Amino acid sequence: MSAPVRPHDEPSAQYDEPSGPQRSSGVHDEPRVVHEPVRSRFEVFVGDTRAGFAAYRDEPGRRVFTHTEVDPAFEGRGLGSRLAAVALDETRAQGLNVVPLCPFIAVYIERHPQYAGLLVPA
Repeated sequence: MSAPVRPHDEPSAQYDEPSGPQRSSGVHDEPRVVHEPVRSRFEVFVGDTRAGFAAYRDEPGRRVFTHTEVDPAFEGRGLGSRLAAVALDETRAQGLNVVPLCPFIAVYIERHPQYAGLLVPA
């Protein structure tokens, strides 16, 4: 079972347990981001352990990012930034604009102007 998570934009949100098997991951495991469209989210894994996710809802022509969180055990490794970059790159590749209701995604876009062209008003 994973430790409690400090969400980036919802004080009472809980971290979902992974649907697949979990095992301890080594410090050298390369993080990977997986798109789970059925769950409307991107997930970042270190080894077999889900370390965080970015949730969204799709609307015509745009993707609304609603919530992002990283398990505290994985904070400080740049996983949130990697998660945001992959999610935004894939969203761009799908021809969608972005509405960043999630503060983490909004700040990420603000700090990475190459994604500013994806923004549309909420």
